[in-house]
Amino acid sequence: MMRTELDAAGIRDARLRAAYQRCRELNARHGRTFYLATRLLAPAQRPAIHALYGFARWADDIVDEPLPDDPAGTPAQRLDAVTKDLHDSLSGVAVNDPIFAALADTAARYEIDQVLFDEFLDSMRMDLTVTDYPDRAALDRYVHGSAAVIGLQVLPVLGTVGERAEAAPYAAALGKAFQLTNFLRDVAEDLDRGRVYLPADELAAHGVDRARLQWCRSRRRIDAEVRSALAAQHEIAREWYRRADSGIAQLHPVSRPCVATAAVLYSEILDRIEETDFAVFSARATVGNARRTRVAGSALARAWWARRGSRAHTLTKAAG
Repeated sequence: MMRTELDAAGIRDARLRAAYQRCRELNARHGRTFYLATRLLAPAQRPAIHALYGFARWADDIVDEPLPDDPAGTPAQRLDAVTKDLHDSLSGVAVNDPIFAALADTAARYEIDQVLFDEFLDSMRMDLTVTDYPDRAALDRYVHGSAAVIGLQVLPVLGTVGERAEAAPYAAALGKAFQLTNFLRDVAEDLDRGRVYLPADELAAHGVDRARLQWCRSRRRIDAEVRSALAAQHEIAREWYRRADSGIAQLHPVSRPCVATAAVLYSEILDRIEETDFAVFSARATVGNARRTRVAGSALARAWWARRGSRAHTLTKAAG
């Protein structure tokens, strides 16, 4: 399957093909919902999406899953090295890790601005020192780099029917919606890492602070005040999905089934959270395999017809 995708994308170099393969494996292993949605894209589009996901996942793991006594250095030192390798690879200098080869090739093919990668790494650095966010503005600065720019990175690969700038706010909004969903789903896991990704002033309006969240975490239960606070955050996440939804029509028809499927499946994590009465401290909300398969299956026919109506070679360089 990967060979077909690489051939469709015109990627012939053996070293580069191996680099894209590594990114694809990272996507398949760690991003189940996202990976399933990418299967709805045209084969020529998929390697680039895998490269963008692979880089983001790899950098995120440096921060969230640091190795004890890592010979490569501390997470901060590793991120500094990643930044240097990123800049070198984007300027045409070969670096050791193949992820950068795939990323640089994708960035060149689709003319993705280096600033979007730098802003992502800036947010990853914040995770090394910032553990709480006093208000929405502070959190938004983090979310811009950690999520909104991901939507902007993939937009050139997805393609648009009009000017890319018109679709950009919607792409950023969907990335933000995904991230806010993660924050709700992973409250307990983030607390275990010493972080709270919910604005402190908005929690305080419901009588909630970090200590109260930690109390719920230690007892694997929720109280009325925390439930109320999480319900308010839940509605904010819902609003970002609503904002992003109208932007799907601005994407190239071939890409719409993929993005619509990802949006449906990720938003259903919010459904699961609500259905369990916000029991995020005792269980991790997920969308089951059967449901993912049904949603993707219903989109498959739409994706197939969209591909028939488009010439595959136009997707190797999306509209700008």
